[in-house]
Amino acid sequence: MRMATGATIRAESADLPVNAVSTYSGIALLFLALRAFASGCTALTGVEAVSNGVPAFAEPKSRNAAMTLAIMGALSVTMFFGITVLAMVYEVHVAEDPTELGLAPGTPMSTALAQIGRATFGDWHVLFYALQAVTAGVLILAANTAFNGFPMLASVLARDRYAPRQLFHRGDRLVHSNGIVLLALAAIALIVAFDAELTRLIQLYIIGVFVSFTLSQAGMVKHWRRELARPATANSPGGAADRHSIRRRLAINAFGACLTAVVLVIVLITKFTHGAWLVVIAMPVLFAGMKGVRRHYDAVAAEVAVGAGARAHALAANHVLVLVASVNAPSLRALSYAKTLRPASLTAVTVAEDPAEAEVLRATWEAHGIDVPLRVLSSPYRSLVQPILRYVREAPERTPDSVVSVVIPEYVVGHWWEQPLHNQSALRLKTRLLFMKNVVVIDVPYRLASARELAEQRREQREQGEQGEQRERQGP
Repeated sequence: MRMATGATIRAESADLPVNAVSTYSGIALLFLALRAFASGCTALTGVEAVSNGVPAFAEPKSRNAAMTLAIMGALSVTMFFGITVLAMVYEVHVAEDPTELGLAPGTPMSTALAQIGRATFGDWHVLFYALQAVTAGVLILAANTAFNGFPMLASVLARDRYAPRQLFHRGDRLVHSNGIVLLALAAIALIVAFDAELTRLIQLYIIGVFVSFTLSQAGMVKHWRRELARPATANSPGGAADRHSIRRRLAINAFGACLTAVVLVIVLITKFTHGAWLVVIAMPVLFAGMKGVRRHYDAVAAEVAVGAGARAHALAANHVLVLVASVNAPSLRALSYAKTLRPASLTAVTVAEDPAEAEVLRATWEAHGIDVPLRVLSSPYRSLVQPILRYVREAPERTPDSVVSVVIPEYVVGHWWEQPLHNQSALRLKTRLLFMKNVVVIDVPYRLASARELAEQRREQREQGEQGEQRERQGP
């Protein structure tokens, strides 16, 4: 309306000088045009979210998804064309380096869309801020597609043993929580590594998008060729009545694969020095990593597999050692549990750095009438782990067909800051014992007051949640 009434509208950067460093022609001009084409192709990214989300559409799914895709295409073309025209009319100037426009180094520059909005509506107009808010909202939704799609993709890879199995399981919110956390950490790392510069980050994104475009289209070409190779019958699916439709779809996917492959090559050539080389290196590394994960899982499965005649044989004896530091509630609880194992031998073991402390512990042990023999290991070098490892390794009752069970009482705390204050020696000891043959490590938890309070709070929350779900099922 302002332009129709004769008003002159110019962007805030219209008066900035644009100095041509050199005149491009021939191959250089073609390269510049291809680079602009590659940058413009980023506007097409995101449309794959529709095809990935077809199962979420209402019936008829394919028709509704196709309609949504057509609307997205029309909106993308319209907005891309409109923004380009307005940027040319308003003389919008944007550069990665502000010094190229005569500005001081480090001078912040508004985006092309922000300059168009400010020139159209004014600095403090509500519509300008509405435009910025809508743009931010669209970008947030675009980021949400990754958090929606990656965890599901990771779960499929984990199910097929190409990714860690932790990515397959769902959390208590019925979503793949581990995949979401992994993606969030990767996103944070990229933002920090690239200083949150969109110009550098987009190079990583566009390569991955067009690689997936090309692979998906090529996969559909292979699918339709396999359908055509089936014997044709008049009434069978994929038979004579459908072969014309299959050929048409094959041609469409083949054309799409060729087109996206051409764009991919152009992007690789024109954006290689701008960060695309990182993706070229990262993709083979990720592929090799996933193959390595699969080989590891296959090797472990082959190692632990048993034959048809395998049986669970009883061991000759179970010798139990209970580690104690003093006569306290956790130690008595561990001793009580150890007796339920009905071991061939039961011994309480402690490490004493000072002979006087050992005598005090023996006296306390006898005063409480504990009917389990106490073995005191001296540690002149004040090491807790090594004396216990040596005793377990050299125990006289240990035989090749017996097992030694090491029972360790541990504190369970309710606050994260309490955890570093307890159980650190037990953690180091367990790490070493797990590598010893025929040794079993058993933890006997003792919940401190903070842990009991936390458990009670969680129980109350669980009961409240169950009551709320019951009221929802019953209805108003």
